[in-house]
Amino acid sequence: MKSAVETLNPTRVRLTVEVPFEELKDSLDAAYKKINQQVTVKGFRKGKIPARVIDQRFGRGAVLEEAVNDALPKFYTNAVNEAELNVLGQPEVDITELKDNELLAFTAEVDIRPELEIPDFSGIEVEVDAVEVSDEDVEKSVEQLRERFASTSPVERAAQDGDVVTVDLEAKVDGEVLADGIANGVSYTIGSGELLDGIDEAVKGLEAGGSATFTSELKGGSAQGKEASVKVDVTEVKARELPELDDDFAQLASEFDTLDELKADSRKRLERMKKFDQATQAQEKVLEALLGLIEVPIPEKLLEDEIRTRKHNLEHHQLGQMGLDLAKYLEIQGKTEEEFDAETKEQAEKGIKTQFVLDELVNKEKLNVSQEELTEHLMRRAQSSGMSPDQFAQAVVEGGQVPMLVGEVARGKALAVVVEAATVKDTNGEVVDLEDEEEAEAAEAVVAEAEGTEVKAEEAPKTEG
Repeated sequence: MKSAVETLNPTRVRLTVEVPFEELKDSLDAAYKKINQQVTVKGFRKGKIPARVIDQRFGRGAVLEEAVNDALPKFYTNAVNEAELNVLGQPEVDITELKDNELLAFTAEVDIRPELEIPDFSGIEVEVDAVEVSDEDVEKSVEQLRERFASTSPVERAAQDGDVVTVDLEAKVDGEVLADGIANGVSYTIGSGELLDGIDEAVKGLEAGGSATFTSELKGGSAQGKEASVKVDVTEVKARELPELDDDFAQLASEFDTLDELKADSRKRLERMKKFDQATQAQEKVLEALLGLIEVPIPEKLLEDEIRTRKHNLEHHQLGQMGLDLAKYLEIQGKTEEEFDAETKEQAEKGIKTQFVLDELVNKEKLNVSQEELTEHLMRRAQSSGMSPDQFAQAVVEGGQVPMLVGEVARGKALAVVVEAATVKDTNGEVVDLEDEEEAEAAEAVVAEAEGTEVKAEEAPKTEG
């Protein structure tokens, strides 16, 4: 077999391949055997029809077509390996010559990864938020915990902000009560915004036994998105009572004996959260700066596929889980379809650039992923997905997504190398020394976010080969 490579542009090549006919022998034998099992010729047992009879009855062309279809992937792969190409996606193959007992010639156009030169990135300098936890932050955190331990008791007065009311609801559209528009015994905290728009104004001022009617756009059900007339009957009003902020509360709500110990722990926890946010911010800004140093050509077909995959995942996974379609999502976001398409294209371009650049850095730095690192990453991804580690691991294996996770870890390590070399200062002008564990975890999260990768049991496959 002879092959040659012609570069069409930085991300696409044309392979020209010539195969001597004797190298098709195995595929020809397989073609005759396959046709033998599919046809019947009087006077011959099934599977025992001579090749010359198949040629006479069904035509040599049918055999050659079967043989070439069988052989092409092997010869294409050999040509790719011989040229040491890093191909993306499926090739466009064109058979240019097929002479029986002489020659098979074909061309294959395919996208390839562009060759990138990673510049010196040690001069990158970024600024991140300083880690500062105020007394007000601590008080707010403790107050949120206090809210979780609130109790309620019935009151004989008009409902007001913060009260918990029990209500019966009846929704009508165009004067007709909806089949799924009746709900009884619904518990609702006034001011929480967790039910229908307009219900707060309707129930405030009502005592148990009171009724009101208001207009609201339905958020779900058979008439989702339509304006409905909603009748609300208040059957009970309860006041929320917060526990006193003292040592007894600390013992009730935590493992600590005193309120001061609880506040000190809250401060430490908030500091850890802000440090992780700081590490994430550093990774994002360093990545942005790194991508800005390198011109990265993107294969057009790969970009189209990536945009399509991101739209598919948004519409069929994320929005589907929230009971929304794309039109409603855009309405909520206040975006036009053109703005959404432009934003998706920009995100897809960044994702592809991130993968190309960091993969090049992985190779340059000879970074490997250990089993321990992969397991830790899998545990973190499982936690963020809401699945158990076992469920998540099963979904990853069944979906053939282990290489995707390995790539995320490797690219996270590559990004950490860049961050380590860069100068990171906070808004106070102090140089930030990121902790290794936080740095690695934040880097993997930033890479996954940039690439738009998600793991689901039924995920549309990633487009890159």
